[in-house]
Amino acid sequence: MRALKKTRKLIEHNPEKPEAKILSALVVALESEEPFKLSELYQLDYNDFGLALELLSEWRLDRYYTSKAVLLDISMQLGQLLEDQAAPPAVDTAEKN
Repeated sequence: MRALKKTRKLIEHNPEKPEAKILSALVVALESEEPFKLSELYQLDYNDFGLALELLSEWRLDRYYTSKAVLLDISMQLGQLLEDQAAPPAVDTAEKN
């Protein structure tokens, strides 16, 4: 199984786990060409760290476009979910009056 697919499955099945969040952030950073703190990779266990390295290698090859698109989509969804959870709920001003 390719690293892109392994990463997608890990994120889909365990979105709340720290390793899913780190790998998801890595995917989004790779696609958006934004900075990513490599020190975050050291928070991963040995196997997930190896998966991150495989992911970087496959991403560089850019041959697996369909798999990459699916992985990017799920990673962006997790990022949006985390942002939504962190944002305070909106207060309806009409209810105050």
